[in-house]
Amino acid sequence: MKPYYLLLPLLGLFSTAEAQNQQLSMKDAMVNARTTLAPENLGQLQFIYGTEDYVYAKTINNQLTWVKGNAKQATEQPIITLAQLNQKLRTAKHDTLTAMPVIQFNKGASWLFPLHKAQMAYDPAQDLLTTNIDSSVFSKLNVEPSTAGYTAYLDKANLFVAKAGAKNQVTTDGSGDIVYASSVHREEFGISKGVFWSNNGKLLAFYRMDQSMVADYPIINWMTKPAKNINIKYPMAGEKSHHVTVGVYHAEKKTTVYLKTGEPKEQYLTNIAWSPDDKYIYIAVLNREQNHMKLNQYDAVTGNLLKTLFEEKDEKYVEPLKPVLFVKNKPNQFIWQSNRDGWNHLYLYQADGKLVKQLTKGNWEVVDVKGFDDKGENLFYVSTAESPITRDLFALNLKSGKSKRLTKGVAVHNTQVSSSGKTVIDNFSSPDNPRTIQLLETATAKSRTLLQAKDPLAAYSTEKSAIFTIKSANGDPLYCNIYKPLGYDSTKKYPVVVYWYGGPHAQIITNSWNAGAGDYWGRYMAAKGYVVFLMDTHGSDNRGKAFEQSIFRSVGDMQAQNMLTAVDYLKTLPYADTENMGLFGWSFGGFNTVNFMLNHPGVFKAAVAGGPVIDWSLYEVMYTERYMDTPQENPEGYAATNLNLKIEQLKGKLLLIHGLQDPVVLQQHSVGLVKSAVDKGVQVDYMIYPGHEHNVIGKDRTHLYQKVTDYFMTHLK
Repeated sequence: MKPYYLLLPLLGLFSTAEAQNQQLSMKDAMVNARTTLAPENLGQLQFIYGTEDYVYAKTINNQLTWVKGNAKQATEQPIITLAQLNQKLRTAKHDTLTAMPVIQFNKGASWLFPLHKAQMAYDPAQDLLTTNIDSSVFSKLNVEPSTAGYTAYLDKANLFVAKAGAKNQVTTDGSGDIVYASSVHREEFGISKGVFWSNNGKLLAFYRMDQSMVADYPIINWMTKPAKNINIKYPMAGEKSHHVTVGVYHAEKKTTVYLKTGEPKEQYLTNIAWSPDDKYIYIAVLNREQNHMKLNQYDAVTGNLLKTLFEEKDEKYVEPLKPVLFVKNKPNQFIWQSNRDGWNHLYLYQADGKLVKQLTKGNWEVVDVKGFDDKGENLFYVSTAESPITRDLFALNLKSGKSKRLTKGVAVHNTQVSSSGKTVIDNFSSPDNPRTIQLLETATAKSRTLLQAKDPLAAYSTEKSAIFTIKSANGDPLYCNIYKPLGYDSTKKYPVVVYWYGGPHAQIITNSWNAGAGDYWGRYMAAKGYVVFLMDTHGSDNRGKAFEQSIFRSVGDMQAQNMLTAVDYLKTLPYADTENMGLFGWSFGGFNTVNFMLNHPGVFKAAVAGGPVIDWSLYEVMYTERYMDTPQENPEGYAATNLNLKIEQLKGKLLLIHGLQDPVVLQQHSVGLVKSAVDKGVQVDYMIYPGHEHNVIGKDRTHLYQKVTDYFMTHLK
């Protein structure tokens, strides 16, 4: 399950007194929070690849203009305006643009941008504009260009490769059952695409997924006349899963070979990577039980399995998320990420699979790798070494094994590193700082501020919030965040709204502006006289393997225990009316919400569960079996978490919400609970959002949050 949850605002604002008299509207909280009330930013800020120059788009003389700067000079220079770009397009006899496009600033003749369903390339040195990918290809699905001028794409379910106008059809049997060049395994295990070009751009690895054995599942489009059924393939826990293989297409020879990944066919082929010389392909092969991973090396020409470099096993589950990363300028070494010691860390290996050393270690997580410096001596990574709720950039010397922290301040740092590793763009925020963007020199630690954002809510009345921890029953700190009602009176009591998610791969509280959330609904509710409380429970991300795996085979149990601990804390607050509390969650948080309401009736007076899992046997194979095993292996766990069987225990009001086209948590979950409620004479409320999938986005999001707000206002006050 991807971390689908409705984001909430979490952190405090500046407390400047005067002019803070406007009240947030629901539109402000849900729509304007992403536009006019979002912190200032530098649009599309990036490095020009291969240089220390940065570029971004800004308005100059009422027109959007790309400007360039670097660490060595304090002034920035305009490099191209929309008018200048349109003149170049006219000269090349192309249609013009009405708005400045997004430009990818590669080095040299590779300033790439879209133009009317085609991709253009501009060479500033020669002032030359050419078509990089024509519209007949660029408008297709899963378009992926290579360094050798080839472009892979999907058309009518089949894989094609084109170059210089010539197109070659690689596959012929693509269909709804046979899926090519697309992400597989329902995008688990870090999989996000289906084609992988070699380094020289002449060989293409691609996924082939046979899902003919998976039952069709209906998704109804209610917006057509008449309504139309669209079948999807949805492998449910304990049922048949699809079969995946990996093909390799040689673009020059126009030949294809399939890797001999062997039996059983129900296995997971994840984290595809090429060797630097393009002779080999590396795949992390995971068994369906997800407790045994083999890192395999395959011959790209014959498809033969050459060697299993190493294996990882775990009594609960193994989850490879990142492919091997070969060390720059050292083709005989690679970096592997693993949480084998309990935390996600970096390991250095020889290409033959021999472990050289563990590079990072500690009770913290490596959350991202940014690449190497130009010599390949230092690796840049982002970690939670300071705190689970902060992010910092470090430079790791591969020879000495020593790491150096590059970013400063207790904050969440989002960074870009130049291709040489000499310069860093540091875009960071904290509870009292909406955004700062600095340019850092890694050698000298010198910095220059490019932007200091102003408080976007300076004119609004909002209540500060606070991040803190409470201890769980087993002693683990649980990160929480609380809003007091705007202008609260310590002698009065106020109703409470609690929001949570509590599932893997998600963290709702971070030490950033608004905790990284995109809306201000928590502030809105505080202004309406509510205490708003949030918590990251066991199972949440970036807290180590044991913290996450505590939910294994009994999802919801640890989360419910954590919530009882939180309720005990709320009862200590003299201003919290714990007789009038509401609980809210989406997706995994929706499951946790219904699960808590049924197993601990009467604690919360009302609850809202959006897109909730109700019966885990109806959820997808990959995610569910990782945390629950199969229904056949864990019948007690599945029975205990089948909420249909517990609906009679509901005490209080419950609103279920579901997108009608949800392909993630199928609507059958919430419909099944409604049917169980009808059968048992239990009253629940139900709201649908036609045209929406798992999340309700766009303008209808305001409607959704107004619905949730009204529900709590009706039943808690």
